[in-house]
Amino acid sequence: MVKDKIQKHHEVVLDTINIEKKNKAPQYQQLYEQLRNLIRQGSLRAGMCLPSSRSLATDLKIARNTVITAYEQLETEGFIETSHGLLARISDLPSMSNTEDLTPLVDLTKNISKRGHSVIIQHHTSGSATTNLFQPGMPDMREFPLALWRRCVTEKLKYQANDVFGYHSFAGHPALREEIASYVETSRGVVCSASQVLVTNGAQSAINLLAELYTDPGDEVLFEDPGYTGAQGAFRSANVKLRPLIVDSKGWHIKNLNKINPKLIYLTPSCQFPLGLTMPIEQRLRLIDYSERKDAWIIEDDFDSEYRFSTKPIPALQGTSHNRVTLYIGSFSKTLFPGLRIGFIVFPGNVTEEISKMNYLLGNIAPLFLQAALAEFMMHGHFAKHLRKMKRIYGQRRALFKGSIDEKMSTWLEQLDKGAGLQTAWQLKNSTSDTALANTAKTHNLKLTPLSGHFLFREPIQGLILGYAGMNEYEIEPAVEKLQKVFIEHFRST
Repeated sequence: MVKDKIQKHHEVVLDTINIEKKNKAPQYQQLYEQLRNLIRQGSLRAGMCLPSSRSLATDLKIARNTVITAYEQLETEGFIETSHGLLARISDLPSMSNTEDLTPLVDLTKNISKRGHSVIIQHHTSGSATTNLFQPGMPDMREFPLALWRRCVTEKLKYQANDVFGYHSFAGHPALREEIASYVETSRGVVCSASQVLVTNGAQSAINLLAELYTDPGDEVLFEDPGYTGAQGAFRSANVKLRPLIVDSKGWHIKNLNKINPKLIYLTPSCQFPLGLTMPIEQRLRLIDYSERKDAWIIEDDFDSEYRFSTKPIPALQGTSHNRVTLYIGSFSKTLFPGLRIGFIVFPGNVTEEISKMNYLLGNIAPLFLQAALAEFMMHGHFAKHLRKMKRIYGQRRALFKGSIDEKMSTWLEQLDKGAGLQTAWQLKNSTSDTALANTAKTHNLKLTPLSGHFLFREPIQGLILGYAGMNEYEIEPAVEKLQKVFIEHFRST
């Protein structure tokens, strides 16, 4: 039994132990007291294994008998357990922490900068590790071909000198840049070569990089309202002035922007987040003309462009702009899974050494072995096959989800989106706060995303952004019934 417990833990490293030869206290006592203190304060936890007496004596440059004596004292007092032929193990003791003796931890919010506060105070709803019910943009990992992915990762973890284990390829793994260029050209109408592709640690990192590269504090950035809060955070962190680009049921309001002189224009034209609209060609051409007159870059965040269910996919704005003014952003968070943290930027010119260096210095580099594995995954057709499968599945789920909402929730909700993306946008018909509604949902262990938090410049629409993709056909109706109960309780109490 003792052996089974010990085998669950590896030998700990004790580099903090310091034996002072000039100290009047015997060496065994110094060692005993330091180990006892580590156990009492919880640094050494139950089941952890201490080094062998021979190993620790060598590390500390002391006699082995000194270590044995310290271990014997600890065992006598019940701090450790020993067994012949096995490493000494920390005993399972009741907590000995005395809260009165603990030094209070530093308040990390005390000295946060004004810029930091401007980012922190903005609304942003994160997901949950325990449930994916209604989480926007969350794909279903249960459908992901993990065995194929594991094979690709394992292959790239085999040692290959100077390939995936070093400090290099800051623009991205060459094979992945080639695959991305081919993919966006054939699927999204993007005009580019591999030399124009920069791989980042997700789409959020891509936005952060562009904000740092192309703006100075105080510069103006034209930003969708309502818009993506992650992008808003990146621009706030860059200390720029956000200016409104209003989006509503009529589209993007491009007129009357002449007084604004933006350095960047941030857009989600293929599937506007959070409203799920698509920018018409007339508005696209007007915006390209405006950006050229203002000498401003367009950041095209091609959010959820792969998932259109009511109409055919719309080509990327980047192709329409003749590759002059557009910085195109994409990622694999929705097509594969968010935890992969691999995104990319397609620049209108070759990625320079300076830009690659900036990507590295800002910590935007995705692990090279994962990049190489993803390239392998795409090269063998697994990515395209998985994407085709998931488009079909998500199309069926969206139809089921909309039908269930229409049947059970039409008293309270009116749909705003136009059938694109892994989430749906709904306006509340009744006079109530979407934030208050989300708070009611928390008591039912549901995490809802209020629509109002994505408005920055004008009176917000009260509504909800509801994800559906993470639920299969058997889970959708029970989930909507649970949502229905939340609404009934909320409106009964208001």
